Amino acid sequence: MPYYLGELLLYWCTSCNLPVLGKTCACGNTTRKIDITPPGDIRPAFKYDIDLINRTVKKQFGIDLIPQGKLVVLNKAPYEDRMDEVVFDGAVMGTLRFELEKMDWVFIPRLVGARRLATGTKSIIVDKGAVNFIIKGASVLAPGVNEADSSISKNDEVIILTPEKEVIATGRARMTAERMLSHEKGMAVKTRWNGWPQADEGICPDQRTWDNAVAANKYILDKMEKKAHSFIKNVAETTGRPVTVSYSGGKDSLVTLLLVRDSIHEFDILFADTGLEFKETVDNVKQIAKELNLPLKIHTSKDAFWQSIDNFGPPTVEARWCCKVCKLGAITQVIENNYENGCLTFVGQRKYESEIRANSDHIWKNPWIGNQIAATPIQNWTALHVWLYLFSKKAKYNPLYEEGFDRIGCWLCPSASMADFLRLREIHPELSEKLETYLYSYAMRNGLPEEWVRYGFWRWQVLPKSIQMIAEKKGICLAPKYEKKPVHFVLTSGYRPCKTGGVTAEGSFGAPLNLPLIEETGFMRMIGSVSSTDGVILAQNEDDTVHVYASGTLVARALDEEKARLRLGLAERTIRRALLCTGCGICMGQCATHAISVNGTARASDKCIKCGKCTMVCPIVKFRSLSE
Repeated sequence: MPYYLGELLLYWCTSCNLPVLGKTCACGNTTRKIDITPPGDIRPAFKYDIDLINRTVKKQFGIDLIPQGKLVVLNKAPYEDRMDEVVFDGAVMGTLRFELEKMDWVFIPRLVGARRLATGTKSIIVDKGAVNFIIKGASVLAPGVNEADSSISKNDEVIILTPEKEVIATGRARMTAERMLSHEKGMAVKTRWNGWPQADEGICPDQRTWDNAVAANKYILDKMEKKAHSFIKNVAETTGRPVTVSYSGGKDSLVTLLLVRDSIHEFDILFADTGLEFKETVDNVKQIAKELNLPLKIHTSKDAFWQSIDNFGPPTVEARWCCKVCKLGAITQVIENNYENGCLTFVGQRKYESEIRANSDHIWKNPWIGNQIAATPIQNWTALHVWLYLFSKKAKYNPLYEEGFDRIGCWLCPSASMADFLRLREIHPELSEKLETYLYSYAMRNGLPEEWVRYGFWRWQVLPKSIQMIAEKKGICLAPKYEKKPVHFVLTSGYRPCKTGGVTAEGSFGAPLNLPLIEETGFMRMIGSVSSTDGVILAQNEDDTVHVYASGTLVARALDEEKARLRLGLAERTIRRALLCTGCGICMGQCATHAISVNGTARASDKCIKCGKCTMVCPIVKFRSLSE
């Protein structure tokens, strides 16, 4: 579902044929608002992006979509993987998306884009009597199809034309061209977009460059820059701490670095090398520091990730233990080793990146790194603000942005799309092979199918509904094999620096867990109110939660780190007790409410008042080191 993180700021100057971030172009003309999907974090399309779009469109429709010299912007829209709206000549031409089921890119044209593709393949001509119904939103029925391109297969994207060859709809075929023309009953095309496409009135046909776009937005960029400079100076003067800039090698932190450079004379660059950075990123960080002649403070986590992965298992969206092990430790040590009384750090955080960041203050105290005050001067910038500013400064940004990546971070982040991982395989096969080798080995050890790796299912503890539907449609069983005896338990905790935020503690037994048995014992009641779905048990109180996943991963969230660690520790002991109970009955003597019964193994009823006394006397808990 679309979600709003800020105002949608994409407009178009029809006179200049350029994207503008306000209602007026620098030329003085009023712009036209472009209807894009929230959150609206628009960005430029580089040559690789344009080539990918044209390659995908030509594969489907036989012709290119984007003429040479066109200035194109992309809007990343919510989807199960990667999806970008393609905008040029003042209109959304369609959507490029990576479909997991096909493991391939697909272009979905809108009406304006379809009109430019109508001379290609994959089009049908409908009967005159069906035109008005289709324009009003009806799908195309087979008896109403007069002509159909012979190459149309089921599930192809198709363009619907009137007998006069005018575009009135686009949609996905529900049958082959042969079946459509047989006039059998049934839906031929499920339409997506219906109506008459609008003409490109007043659009300048001349070629445009990003220098032209910078000029068209100059007054907007100048205003944003001035506000950022004032913010940086005021915060630096107010805090009175040594000033630093956290530079990750990404576009947002590069803009922040340039803004601070033009506002403050003395500051350091901080770089936390997680050991999972692209080579291009590390090279860019060093290059920028050298060119700007600024001190660079680096701490690297080296092989901390690969030394920890056997304990925690692959990181997932729900349990990104890697952030704590590889990132937070490095940041903390950089600060502790260089700033005795802490520092002020300017970071490239923007509200258009996530809901957590949209709700964040411009200045905050990092709950995990006690001696750091963080501040962001670009909180209200979109990605297009960032890029136009970098273009205006002729800044040397990370070259990976021109290679198909819209974000730069750890190369194996579970939040990345499968489109990103396939691109990783193309430009850094050695990294992709290292990750896939481990994932296939992990899958084999835990009774998971190869598809768990191939389709990127490893990125979640519990699959989102749309991803689960793909697994079910393909008949992929993702139930891991579990052992009665958990082998060991490891724990890490702290503030989550990624987009989800919050204070968490995360741990893993290193093996899948028998969730039905854990829930059946009733012991989880001692942690909180219990609910469960496939693959996860949730124990929840007013200000903390504990998630127990079938993979053996536990995640506790609380108001502070100490509380999160305590809740996770209680969950660990409770799970050990549930899985290894011998039915000795010692716990019964500690229960004042008679909530525990023993019939082979112990069970706790809803009479439990969560005092925890029974857990503390359990031999399995008390002498658990002997059972490992």
